[in-house]
Amino acid sequence: MRRREFLKRSGASVAALCLAPGAIGAAAQDAAAPVVAVDPTPRHDLSPWLYMHFMEPLGATDGSIEASWDHANNRWRQDLVDLTKELAPGMMRWGGLFSAYYRWREAVGPRDKRRPMLNLNWGGIESNQVGTAEFVDFCRQVKAEPLMCVNFEAEGYKPWAVNARGDVRAGDAREAAEWVDYCNNPDNPERIGHGRREPLTISVWQIGNETSYSKERFGKDAAIAKTVEFARAMRKSDPKIKLIGWGDSGWARDMIARAGEHLNYVAFHSLFDPARPDPNSPLRGTEYRKDPAATWDALMNGYKVHEHKLLEVRQQVEGLGKPLALTECHYTPQGRNRCEVLSSWAAGVSYARFLNLHERHGDLLKIANISDFCGTRWQTNGVMLPVPSGRAFAMPVAKVMALYRRHGGGSFVNVKSAPPDLDVTASRTGDKLYLHVINTNRTQSRPAALAVEGRKLTAATAFRIAADPQFEIIAAERDPMRVREAWVDLSGPLSFRAASVTALEIDTAAAT
Repeated sequence: MRRREFLKRSGASVAALCLAPGAIGAAAQDAAAPVVAVDPTPRHDLSPWLYMHFMEPLGATDGSIEASWDHANNRWRQDLVDLTKELAPGMMRWGGLFSAYYRWREAVGPRDKRRPMLNLNWGGIESNQVGTAEFVDFCRQVKAEPLMCVNFEAEGYKPWAVNARGDVRAGDAREAAEWVDYCNNPDNPERIGHGRREPLTISVWQIGNETSYSKERFGKDAAIAKTVEFARAMRKSDPKIKLIGWGDSGWARDMIARAGEHLNYVAFHSLFDPARPDPNSPLRGTEYRKDPAATWDALMNGYKVHEHKLLEVRQQVEGLGKPLALTECHYTPQGRNRCEVLSSWAAGVSYARFLNLHERHGDLLKIANISDFCGTRWQTNGVMLPVPSGRAFAMPVAKVMALYRRHGGGSFVNVKSAPPDLDVTASRTGDKLYLHVINTNRTQSRPAALAVEGRKLTAATAFRIAADPQFEIIAAERDPMRVREAWVDLSGPLSFRAASVTALEIDTAAAT
């Protein structure tokens, strides 16, 4: 839609945007620039938990937790804590497949008495020096809400229920309830005996993780019955906790119908290789380096697989009163050192499209994740931990998550139109409007004017990440994928640089 055309149709108060000379991405004046048209009427609340990070001990596959812990000083790596504060995650999740054989009591109390465990899915041995209290301490340091996954009777999977050494690894409903009490009961004697007088206070718990993904785990009927059993036991320990039940693979409607009174959210996952089923995809292995244009196109369209999954699950729960919790989500392309393409800025721009999608579905989607949290080599991580030395650094996915988390409003508002190459979402808090703008064109900047119905624009600031899409981050040093801040001149169209992700903060007032 062109600027003059939108003015005639809507009668909106319009101000074009132009980054000031000398600021990043200055644009030439262009009265015919296409319009980003916004209706500022609040549509739905945006949860701060849409930018959740997911921490799972990945053993020999990726030394995530062991590499995160400073064993010499019995504390988290300070560089990891400092970086995570910058990322500002609204929530941090502990668990995943690891939860199916995790016995929480082995990782609480005096460290010299903690029992190491075999990591059955990911290989290696976990020292359990990081347990419930340490995880909650980390969450408090970075101001994130903790989310804990319970051991759901090993998901019904026999090789996880009893390991090769004959150790029983399945945890029942009673064990889960005792874990809730240990964390949340102010007078829990076990926790107090461990020197923790104050409650750990974990308010959100997940029952079941990828339970439906194998015929060797609980079937739907058994999982629903077990979910009710666990929920009842856990709520006896603390009636105020919020519970998430597993609803993927078409289980959501029946889970809500039969266990919904016990649940606050229904969980699903979206993990996929954007190269499938194309044998010639440029995203396979290191082929992505050979054809930057084809790689870019593949990544810009990758979100469509995720959108299909989200719409599929949404249709199952719409109107049933249970919001969705996307507790794991990320790309899983093949390649040496696990998905090297995900270290490129092209992947960062692609993941930003996931975030715009999540905001559009924020009426039902209240918890969401688009990366694992941290590790030494698995590049689905949001944070990489160089070993044996070097500073922790954010991967492209974490950079865009932090940008959105720091510069976004509390209520989603509708973007009525935008230029074809710009993927735009909008939100507001009071009189401040926020835009998240992705230029999906790899080589060309795109100008756009902004029209906001019934509002005049009084001041604006842009926060942007723009880099060569082929750039691959390998260290904290010499990182071009840093947020650049610039004031915005409201006298001409704003130019969005090629392959960029921009957050705009705009002060508005009622049009007179």
